[in-house]
Amino acid sequence: MRIALAGAGAFGEKHLDGLKNIDGVEIASVISRRADQAAEVAAKYGADHSGTELSEALERDDVDAVILCTPTQMHAEQAIACMDAGKHVQVEIPLSDSWADAQAVVKKSEETGLTCMVGHTRRFNPSHQFVKNRIDAGEFNIQAMDIETFFFRRKNMNAKGEPRSWTDHLLWHHSAHSIDIFQYMTGSKVITANAIQGPRHPELGIAMDMSIQLKTEAGQILTLALSFNNDGPLGTFFRYIGDTATYIARYDDLVTGKEEPIDLSGVAISNNGIELQDREFVSAIQEGREPNSSVASVLDCYRVIGELADSLEAQDGWS
Repeated sequence: MRIALAGAGAFGEKHLDGLKNIDGVEIASVISRRADQAAEVAAKYGADHSGTELSEALERDDVDAVILCTPTQMHAEQAIACMDAGKHVQVEIPLSDSWADAQAVVKKSEETGLTCMVGHTRRFNPSHQFVKNRIDAGEFNIQAMDIETFFFRRKNMNAKGEPRSWTDHLLWHHSAHSIDIFQYMTGSKVITANAIQGPRHPELGIAMDMSIQLKTEAGQILTLALSFNNDGPLGTFFRYIGDTATYIARYDDLVTGKEEPIDLSGVAISNNGIELQDREFVSAIQEGREPNSSVASVLDCYRVIGELADSLEAQDGWS
């Protein structure tokens, strides 16, 4: 499997670190906004080609699939371009920053029959897999979920503390992780969605604080708090409140509601959620099947986000 990576920033390298652990995978091309960065990363991971334009990778016969770790605003258009070029594609979360664009990507995947997967990593983290296995076994049912997404990000910086060329977004990016895992875990469609947001940052132009409430057809509720103003522990923390237990998931770690560690050894072949996500992408292509977190399976998440975005725009209009 010969893969091109577009977007050689902090998250792109996480994918490359995961891919190097998968047998039969070769990094064929690295594309980045800066030629020097693309060349440096390509050399580090053994790719024969590097460049600054996605089209360069799409024209290559030695590229079977593409992983997009580019700015959010490019995701939908680039995913469609990959499929138009006959390449399988994994696009990092979020799929798009509009409901219409999300639908367009699904339509293209249906037209081409190519694998199109979205990087909803929470489906693959061993911590969340443990909870899902208990649900599937009939040993645990979710009553409510409380989730906190907290960062300190008042400038355009990536996870390495390097300047970003684009602006991150609490609603279209960070809430997508939580809205998708909520519907995935409960197995129920969101029918009620409410959101409020704080003031927009004077330079970034985005709300820095947000609160979201959701309810499923089955009656489970989600309370989600998000902030880029948090000067404290960073990340997303998931509290599963169920009929037989409470679990708290922090990336690839899991504890009980009483902070008792849960042994996740044996849950998956790796404890790295990104690697597991990439393993699913590769094996789905090889086996000719729909991957977990296919664009079709995560689409309803973006329906909900689109409704919330419309609601927040209306609220801004009233203020």
